[in-house]
Order: sequence, then C-alpha cells, then structure tokens
Amino acid sequence: MRITSALVDPALLDLPWSTPLEEWPAQHLVALPQGISRHIVRFVRLGEYVYAFKETRERIAEREYDLLRALERIDFPSVEAVAVVADRQTEDGEPLESVLITRHLQFSLPYRALFSHTLRPETMSRLLDALAALIVRMHLTGFFWGDCSLSNTLFRRDAGAFAAYLVDAETGALHNSLSNGQRGEDLEIARVNIFGEALDLQAAGLLHESIDPEVVCEEVVQRYERLWHEITYEQAIEREARHDIEGRIRRLNELGFDVAEVAMSSIDDGRYLVRPKVVDAGYHTRRLLRLTGLDAEENQARKLLNDLDAYRAESDLTDEQQAAHRWLTEVFEPVVRAVPAHLRRKLEPQELFAQIIEHKWLLSEQAGRDVGMRHAVQSYLADVLVHRPDEQAVLGVEVPSLN
Repeated sequence: MRITSALVDPALLDLPWSTPLEEWPAQHLVALPQGISRHIVRFVRLGEYVYAFKETRERIAEREYDLLRALERIDFPSVEAVAVVADRQTEDGEPLESVLITRHLQFSLPYRALFSHTLRPETMSRLLDALAALIVRMHLTGFFWGDCSLSNTLFRRDAGAFAAYLVDAETGALHNSLSNGQRGEDLEIARVNIFGEALDLQAAGLLHESIDPEVVCEEVVQRYERLWHEITYEQAIEREARHDIEGRIRRLNELGFDVAEVAMSSIDDGRYLVRPKVVDAGYHTRRLLRLTGLDAEENQARKLLNDLDAYRAESDLTDEQQAAHRWLTEVFEPVVRAVPAHLRRKLEPQELFAQIIEHKWLLSEQAGRDVGMRHAVQSYLADVLVHRPDEQAVLGVEVPSLN
C-alpha cells in the first residue's frame, strides 16, 4: 500500500485497506446522504472531520487529486483533495483499486437530499441558478468540467439561495482559458445530464407536476448564457458618460464578481468600447472575511455586510475596521450565542444570522416598525428554527460554538 497525502494523520494507516471499500465494516463508516456515482463511495470519520473515500483506477485517482489540489490553490469552490491510496492488495494478494480521499464539505448536501418529498419549482430554480453560476466561474477560471451535472455537485444553503461546489473532477482539465467550443461542449453535457436527472426525479415521484424535465435542462443553459453575457460583453459608452463604467463595475460586484482591470478602446464615432476583466466570484465573501474573519457564502456575506453597513451608519463610526469589530462582538456573536445548544445543529452560524435578518425584516413589515434584534431572535428560535430538520445531525459533524 502507498499513500500520497496532504493530510498527516497516522489514523489513515489503521483503516482496512486490504478490504474492498464496498465491504468495509460499519464501525469505520458514517451514514451520510450521497449523490449518484459510478464508483463505490463511503464516508469515514478521522478525528473531528468526515472524509469521502472513492474507489477508482490509480491513474484517474492521481489525476483527480492533482486537479483538485490545483483548484484549491486558486480558491475554486470544490471539495478538498486529501490523499490517494494506491497499490492496495487483499490478504490473498489480489490487486484492489486505488482510493481517492476528499474532505466532506460541511453543511453540504447532494441535490436529491435537499428535499424529502416533492421538489418544488422554486427549489429547482435556485439549484439551477447555483449550478449556472458554478459553471460560469469554472469557465472564467479556464476549467473544462466534462461532466456537468447536479449529481456531481454539492449544494450549501446561502441566505435563501444555494451555493454550488464541484465534487467530481475526474473528467476535468484546467487551461489558461477556454474556447467557445469547449464552453459549448460543457453546456451540452450539462443539458443532457440534467435532463436525465430530472427524468429520474419525475419517475420517483419527486418532481413537482408543473416542472417539465425538458424545460429544466434548457433553463440551466439559458441562465448560464445570461450571466456569461453580463460578465463578458463589450459595452459602448459615450465620452460624457464615463460614470457608466463605474455603474458596470458595481453591477458586477452585486453579482458577486471581482473586476481586476477594465480594457477601453475608442471607436470611430467618439465612443469607448469597455470590457471589464472579471477574475472571480466572491466579492462580498472576501470583503466580509477581510473585515470580520467570518467565512460565508456570497449571498450570506451580502446580507451580513448590509447589516454591518447599517450598524456602522447608525453608530456614526467612520472607521470601517472598527465598526466591523464592534458589529461582530455586539451583534453577530450575541445572536449566535442566543441559540440553545440543542438547536445549534440546525444551521451553520452565518446562515442562521442571515435568516434571522430576513425574519426581523418580515416582523418589522407586519408591525409597521422596527421590532429590534432581540425580539426577532426569540421569535425565529421559537417559531421557525425549532421546526427545521436537524441538518447537522444528518451531516454527522459538530457545529463550532462561540465562547
């Protein structure tokens, strides 16, 4: 047996590597929901973390390991590669397939586990938005997936929406940039795969009767194309309307994308052609992390930053960093601490706070006045959170507490 690992954990050596993964004893496994896979996949706890183990051929495992590590270095939303275990043999000397180990993404679920009964149209719409945004980010990075699908994606809740993460990269390739043909091929693969997945849901009685699988697979492509156009199109701007350049950048920031530079060229009629160079998504995520140290999804970060900015304005604080520190200690952390221990497994803290902000707005609208954060927290805990499914229990990992 040979282990190539980014994780220094001697516990890896104690696992039953001479046994096919499908036959591993239950004492080593964690029961977690998983998507459809052509490989044998099992979840294993080592220490405080849960890992996904996937059996595959050695060449494929090593290539996917290298690719996931490369994506991690550029901060791409994907699972984290941990190790490859090769040269496995049974007790009788029979060769066994290699195993790729990735760290399980906390609070993430495969698309089939996001609903317990019928998948509603609005839920499907949010899944497609998240997948389209993931593919756009992928193509901006120069990554060709080769197997775009809902099954190869993990989803995390993101303040009423979803954030998508790549979970299977064995058919992928990382380039400096992609041609229109490569992007088109990825989209066609996505169309075919999602059509099949929607038909599968329909056959299982899990698809709302108003959802047409053929429309679903076309919709993700249309959403991708709209977002790709907004990010990449050249815009003709009058010389006197240079503020339109700032407006374009602000719109891209609102979509969650950072702009590294703006290319401008003059044309014959005296106007400018402007094309921003978008480097990556995560504009609000990075700003929140820089100011507070909180790592959140993009929509969560946007909501938390809005609350932070409102707190700063109400407090008449000119220093942004000072306002962020006070908001973190006086607003965010007290709200998280107010959640009883037995309810902290429901949602991660950032998603919890984002939902409480939304709940506070709804209560204030009903009352015709600001009801205050304390009342909103108690109302949310008693009327909403207590009735939510215990997602963290399903995922099998602990929620870090604030002390």
